[in-house]
Amino acid sequence: MGLFRKNENWYIDYYVNGRRQREKIGTNKRQAETVLQKRKVQLAEDRFLNVRIDSRIQINDIAKDFLVYSKNNKRSYVRDMELVHNLLKVFDDKRLNEITPAYIEKYKEIRLSTDNRKPATVNREVACLKAIFNYAIKNKKATENPVRAVKMLKENNTRTRYLSEEEIKRLLAACPKGLRPIVRTALLTGMRLGEILNQKWEDIDYDRGIILIKNTKSGHPREIPIVAALKKVLSYAFDNSDGIHTFCNEQRQPYSSIHSLFDNAVKRAGIVDFRFHDLRHTAASYMVMRGLDLVTIMEILGHSTIKMTMRYAHLSPVHKRESMEIFCSAMDTIWTPSVKEGHSQETENMLFIDDKTSDWRRGRVVDGGGLENR
Repeated sequence: MGLFRKNENWYIDYYVNGRRQREKIGTNKRQAETVLQKRKVQLAEDRFLNVRIDSRIQINDIAKDFLVYSKNNKRSYVRDMELVHNLLKVFDDKRLNEITPAYIEKYKEIRLSTDNRKPATVNREVACLKAIFNYAIKNKKATENPVRAVKMLKENNTRTRYLSEEEIKRLLAACPKGLRPIVRTALLTGMRLGEILNQKWEDIDYDRGIILIKNTKSGHPREIPIVAALKKVLSYAFDNSDGIHTFCNEQRQPYSSIHSLFDNAVKRAGIVDFRFHDLRHTAASYMVMRGLDLVTIMEILGHSTIKMTMRYAHLSPVHKRESMEIFCSAMDTIWTPSVKEGHSQETENMLFIDDKTSDWRRGRVVDGGGLENR
């Protein structure tokens, strides 16, 4: 802090939350000194009040308020509940001033090593913690967000884990009665978990034969055709629903979360390294392997770009070969002469094929433009 003179005027210079502030006071130096002293007192009082705020409030109290806000304003409320639950396992009794960048780094290490979580999962949890602090600051219950000083982990987003046909059978057999239609729907449509759990009967148009997904990750609604196999699943779900939500538990209540149910089913089925979102990968993989074109798959899954869908393209070399056979056969008719026309030398020159041996590897182009046997 200080004061300085520029031309005939005096200025005071100080910092607020790390940002430099300058104020033009006037030509009176004593007045500038008085204002500067006043700013010092104000900053000291603010810092004292801020420390008192951050040391008085606990993270679990803020987290509860944040979840109320999330329920009323966010599509990711179910996911937020899970993230907060994981965060409070470590931070539950901590006051806001105790959650430092160093402590958050320790949390990341615990989740990665002890709990064996993936970097992507830990990043989502840290991002949720950041959102909680932002919410607290907005409501004047915190002054700083320690997560801003924390780097996210590097993620590998190319994972394409999908089930074999035998694993699909084992998983469905291991699912509880209420969970099975949810898993079948994910396998048939590639819908995300949140989209399935938030699905309501009013969003299903039987006249047009579509499921309308309004709240999507991309923000753009999409439609999924209701085919025979999916109609069976929806019919079963209707008989066990509350009449509002498409999928309900055995008590006819909508699910808030199914992760524990699903994880237990996966264990009973003897399947390793598999999460619910991998059902979406499974659906996409089988769509490709059963011959659906990538543009159609992109529209069904709701991918924002074809690049996201292309990650599955390598899974169907047989389909690719069959498609090339159809394409090349059609093209071949353009230049291959009919039986009546016969094979002219000009045609052979155009084809670059030794027709006598029927072996393209035994012919080569010569200077004259024709073919010469090796």
